[in-house]
Amino acid sequence: MGPIKKGLLFVFSIYALITFIIVMLLVFPFAMLAATAGKIRGGNLVYRCCRVWAQLWYYTIGVLHEEIYEHPHDTSRQYIFVANHISYMDIPPIVLAIHQPIRALGKYEMIKVPVFGWIYKAAVILVNRQNATKRAQSVRALKAAIKNNISIIIFPEGTFNETRQPLKSFFDGAFRIAIETQTPIKPLLLVDTLKRLHYRSVFEMTPGLNRVVYLEEVPVKGLTMEDLPALKDRVYKIMEAGLKRYNSYPTP
Repeated sequence: MGPIKKGLLFVFSIYALITFIIVMLLVFPFAMLAATAGKIRGGNLVYRCCRVWAQLWYYTIGVLHEEIYEHPHDTSRQYIFVANHISYMDIPPIVLAIHQPIRALGKYEMIKVPVFGWIYKAAVILVNRQNATKRAQSVRALKAAIKNNISIIIFPEGTFNETRQPLKSFFDGAFRIAIETQTPIKPLLLVDTLKRLHYRSVFEMTPGLNRVVYLEEVPVKGLTMEDLPALKDRVYKIMEAGLKRYNSYPTP
């Protein structure tokens, strides 16, 4: 990358970060008010505020949201959504693409970010992977959301995929909860977020298309814990094949 292009990229990234903060501050009072409506209704309203934030921010920085439905999707049904995880830009498209009550499993460390951290805490189910008791509490909270007719979304890779391959290995959590609650899995693909913001630096943000792809539903009815490895492998292969349809990857 030449020095001129690198300089322009840096300037745009600064602009995008400034607008991120401004839009977040504009939405913050409404999200704070929404949270007072209770854990369920309030949480749903906070997500609506987050949608407004994402739409406004995308508009100011020239990012275009697009949803691709390779298979039909029924928003009246509950799902455990799973998505690949490769960038901090994974959050806005998820907020924009899911048009039904939803709770995300999020990293505890993110609540330390000023303003954003408060909204993040109100909108997600926090997980502290370093504490077994906290992890168990997170699982119970996810199951409680499902009992209240709220779908959940989990990044089964756990952390950013920095392998240069479509996916890194999956943790069991999403698939265990799917089997235990008999809730079908709906895989989503985030195919452009690495182009919009690379995980190596917040100063590599670019405008452009940011697509979310809906893949086929994976049913779990009748499955038991003995089926967990096969279920996880099936979802992995579906998502891996899907990512390869939209992006090119180096030969392993």
